[in-house]
Amino acid sequence: MFSRLADLASSLFGGLKNTLKKNKVQRVGAALFLFTCLTLLTAFQFYPERIKLEVGQVAPRTVKAPHSAVFEDTARTEELRREAASRVPKIYDFDPKVVDTIREDIRGIINSITAVVKDPEKDQAAKEAALKEALPFTLQDEVVKALAGLPEERLKRLAQELKQRVGQAMGRGVRQEDLPEVKKALIDQLELLSLEPAEKVLARAIIQHTLRPNKFYNAAGTERLQREAMEQVSPVEITVRTGEKIIGEGEVVTPEHIAKLKAVGLYHSRLPLGMIVGVSLTMLLLTGVLFYYLYQQHREVYFQPAYLYLVALAIISVLLVAKFILAIDVRLWPGITTQLGYAIPVATAGMLVAILLDSRIAVVTVVTTAIAAGMMTNSQLQFILSGFITGVTGVYSVSRVSRRGDLLWASLYVSIAAILAIFALGLALGTPINILVLASLGLGIFNGLLSSVLTNGALPVFEHLFGITSPVRLLELTNPGEPLLKRLLMEAPGTYHHSIVVGNLGEAAAEAIGAEVLTVRAGAYYHDIGKLRRPYFFVENQMGQDNPHDKLAPTLSTLIIISHVKDGLEVAREYKLPEKIVAIIEQHHGTSLAGYFYQKAQGLDQKDAPSEADFRYPGPKPQTREAAIVMLADAVEAAVRSLGRLAPGQVEGLVRRIIKDKLRDGQLDECALTFRDLELIAAAFVRVLSGIFHSRVEYPRERPEPAGSKTTVSREGGAAGGGNSPESAGRDSGNGEDRVGGPAGG
Repeated sequence: MFSRLADLASSLFGGLKNTLKKNKVQRVGAALFLFTCLTLLTAFQFYPERIKLEVGQVAPRTVKAPHSAVFEDTARTEELRREAASRVPKIYDFDPKVVDTIREDIRGIINSITAVVKDPEKDQAAKEAALKEALPFTLQDEVVKALAGLPEERLKRLAQELKQRVGQAMGRGVRQEDLPEVKKALIDQLELLSLEPAEKVLARAIIQHTLRPNKFYNAAGTERLQREAMEQVSPVEITVRTGEKIIGEGEVVTPEHIAKLKAVGLYHSRLPLGMIVGVSLTMLLLTGVLFYYLYQQHREVYFQPAYLYLVALAIISVLLVAKFILAIDVRLWPGITTQLGYAIPVATAGMLVAILLDSRIAVVTVVTTAIAAGMMTNSQLQFILSGFITGVTGVYSVSRVSRRGDLLWASLYVSIAAILAIFALGLALGTPINILVLASLGLGIFNGLLSSVLTNGALPVFEHLFGITSPVRLLELTNPGEPLLKRLLMEAPGTYHHSIVVGNLGEAAAEAIGAEVLTVRAGAYYHDIGKLRRPYFFVENQMGQDNPHDKLAPTLSTLIIISHVKDGLEVAREYKLPEKIVAIIEQHHGTSLAGYFYQKAQGLDQKDAPSEADFRYPGPKPQTREAAIVMLADAVEAAVRSLGRLAPGQVEGLVRRIIKDKLRDGQLDECALTFRDLELIAAAFVRVLSGIFHSRVEYPRERPEPAGSKTTVSREGGAAGGGNSPESAGRDSGNGEDRVGGPAGG
């Protein structure tokens, strides 16, 4: 039973292990890893202590601020703004036409009464009836009867008095709420006039009926002035200093205490579910956009899970650093604490991805990092914009790293971009000038330096974790002080100098066609390290000594010569050289023919003709442009060096012939070189070789060389090689293949 369980567990474990190895599962894992870390870092604040208090509660103990903070007292600010709004007087619009209308109404009522009173055809009863019908208001019968007998002159005088008094009372405007008081004042004034009782009753009725407000409330104008008054009230900022007592034991908790606890991050409050969901959805969208971009535009990266984890880790590393930065407390200048978001080194993520992968991917990485970092600072737009500006600057400052000093220049560029961005955004947001100057200079320079330091420190770690060779690593490999190069110089000096010249040729060719210059240079320096195993079997290291191949069979010589590729792979892995360089070592001969030894074998008297396949390198053929360049540079340098003095035209002819031979032999079939690339490579080779193997004045010999000597003086004053050596014999034969396949070349 136990064995069955063990077998089942082993089977399940093996199935899980195989599932996790699947490319699709690893890609999903990278996306989940990035999403989870982004959500945790942006949605949750991590503090060592939280205090749960409510307004009105008695504090159980004394609480002091762990660090300084500057925050806005929103309650006090709102209170001051309401007070400012309440002090703004209401705006009323005055309508002068209302008084004219009232006067016209008074005149109309009096004229109606006058017309009835002076009608001779009506008796007293008819006049009373007509008056009741003509008046717009109701009067007592006694008053109507008295009005029917009033003289016309008294009615006109009453109308004149009413119009005059109304004009005076309403000249400055009357609001609706002031109307009863104005009517009462007018009625009191009429009591002082010598009027009949009926006239007084009529006047009171006319005033009550005709008076209306001529001053109206302007709500829109008043609200506009109130808003202006509220905007003029500056936010009330409260500074909490490190160690300051926020609340003492036994004190009653007030809203101000709660505000201070929140400002220093000590207030315990449950995270709103909506906020967590919102942040999670935002991070899900960010992750989705990033991965969809990689799927659409960079599938070679998308289908490599290690590269996806690299991008995710670069983003998360910067956000972790941001957590520490935002927790810094600047005691001398509390206002600087609120500006620490400018110090987040977003450029680090972009620079790492640009150096290790691609500049376009790095820009999208910068956007993702800047948005996430901005959300960590309560979604403040200025920090997102600053992070984007500095990040893009960092990306393009390292997009073509060709020497170590470029990373130092990158820190300078990022610092300048940060200073300008902080200053511009601070001016736009109205930041006090003293804080703005400190923030732009201090935080800007800090941002640039920190970005460069973090990039330098993280590069070796990322290279080791993800198996990527950065330009900086390639630069280190080309340093003459590298142990393997020093060993090559001491043990195989001819091969060392040959490799240096091949590096110069390859570098010029790579620049001409836009290939990876550093990869070509480093590959050329290390392509022949396999010769360290048996250096004296290669003519460039024999220094005039006897050639051991003279005593060996062609097949054995071929095995020794060809084995330097396999030996080179072993040495490369022993010294942990990058895979890019290992691939060039393996491919720099492709499946070329060791022509001299093949011809030598054909000249032997033997029953079976030698097989050409036995005299070819095992391959593979060059798979990249960089490996093909090293192959061509290796063949050209060896051939030119072995043939003595050449005229410029002869150098060009030889170069083109060697390239054509390689092309005809199919060695360039599996790389991405075009015919235009080959033309540019040939021109670059000729230009470099014309400078190296230029014409020199021949010095007279001190004594004649003994007859039959095997050594000739080369154009550089050194031994070109024994005339009886396989290498010189093969090359003197004029066989083009031997120029690129013999022991010296390769």
